[in-house]
Amino acid sequence: MGESGRVEAFSDGVFAIAITLLVLEIKVPEGAGDRLWSALGDQWPSYAAYAVTFLVIGIMWVNHHTVFVYIARVDRTLLFLNLLLLMGVAALPWPAGLLAAYLRDGHASQAAAIVYSAFMVYHALTFQALWWHLTRTGHLFDDRVDRAAARVTRSRFALGSVVYPLTIGIAFVSAPLTLAVHGLLALYYAFNQVPVPTRANAV
Repeated sequence: MGESGRVEAFSDGVFAIAITLLVLEIKVPEGAGDRLWSALGDQWPSYAAYAVTFLVIGIMWVNHHTVFVYIARVDRTLLFLNLLLLMGVAALPWPAGLLAAYLRDGHASQAAAIVYSAFMVYHALTFQALWWHLTRTGHLFDDRVDRAAARVTRSRFALGSVVYPLTIGIAFVSAPLTLAVHGLLALYYAFNQVPVPTRANAV
């Protein structure tokens, strides 16, 4: 396994643990008796936060893998940028649980939604920093990558650092709407992620 393969394998482990821990925020109703269906329904904020955050982490993993497929070597800066990205990934179950717990709780829901959105801003900035480092000279890419074309995609990769801060403003209006917007953004990145540009004769 090469250097980039080791980094990706370590990253995959962090993604897998984070996405698994999400389900622990969905509690089994206790003492519900004949009201079990009602008690299960009352937990809809937990289901919503789980679904959206699962999508976010899953799509981040897909995009992370898409980039690392084309990385032939790593340097110290890339290692630390990747660690910063993973630090946010590992912590995501916490803001997801926070938002689920306070989604219906007036002003507290706004605070929880702001915290959740702030984590997404962090992810956008760290992923952008990682991409900017990779494309600065392109020396870490393998020979399949069109390095000049990769640098041109910087502005599109930076879109998240513009859009995600807007969700903090939405949090002051409605926490459920904020969560829904994050779900829509996750779906957008699932189908509209910027591909790594390759040379015409690359194999």
